[in-house]
Amino acid sequence: MNSIPTTALGLAEQGLPVLPLQADKRPFGLCRTCDDLTCGGRPNMRIPGPCACPWPCHGWAAATTDPAVVGSPQWAAAWRRARAIGYHPGGADVTVVDLDNPTAIDWARENLPPTTTVATTRGEHWIYRGAVRSVNGVREGVDIKSLMSYARWLGPGTGPMTDVPVVVHELVKVKPAARPVPRAVAVPVPAGGGRCPHRSPVYLERGIAMAEQRISTATSGVHAVVYATFLAVLSAHGRCGCLTEAHIGRLFTAAQAKGESARHCTDAWSNATTALGM
Repeated sequence: MNSIPTTALGLAEQGLPVLPLQADKRPFGLCRTCDDLTCGGRPNMRIPGPCACPWPCHGWAAATTDPAVVGSPQWAAAWRRARAIGYHPGGADVTVVDLDNPTAIDWARENLPPTTTVATTRGEHWIYRGAVRSVNGVREGVDIKSLMSYARWLGPGTGPMTDVPVVVHELVKVKPAARPVPRAVAVPVPAGGGRCPHRSPVYLERGIAMAEQRISTATSGVHAVVYATFLAVLSAHGRCGCLTEAHIGRLFTAAQAKGESARHCTDAWSNATTALGM
């Protein structure tokens, strides 16, 4: 019998935001539209395609502590196929220092204070109290998983949990590159009138945060990434009247921080609304 759904439900009831993972550790798309990314979602599961789910169903944003969601028919098929349980560390106010090899573990033992430790297939997870931004590859074999990220649940671990140390805070700092100063751009907010699929403002907030991350982490093809992200946001939130000027401003600010001009942002937004018939 697959004990994963039962374990996940118990973790959710204890306050850990959980989600099902595939054999390759990737999250599922948690609705029929998004199953196997048939909705057009990105392979990293961070940015969904058109989706009218009543809750987020991609990646870390889908993690939840709501037993009614974890045990719902909506998630049942994914749990039956799941090979592991994922969780959102930042949602539980913890940070996972993912040490992927013996050299990374030796570094941690020399530079980090002891805390709750969990053995992994190739290394260890050191879990600290407190959330920080997530950054992969802060050192060779060292990833930081917390906000807007997910980790695999491998058990409660051993040892008392301690606070995120200064060293980790320093590791996740990123010096901002010289970019043009973002300009305020006036664009029309999509008119409402469609059915609102959002259960709470958290759904929209997570969607905007995921979109900001998608833009800010783009390493190439920024024009295309910005357009695809605008298209995804409008697909999910553009017809129900939930988007505000503040939300759009956040997306434009993220795009301009990557070097996009105000004009390119406006054109990308206009093209996306046109493509969706808005």
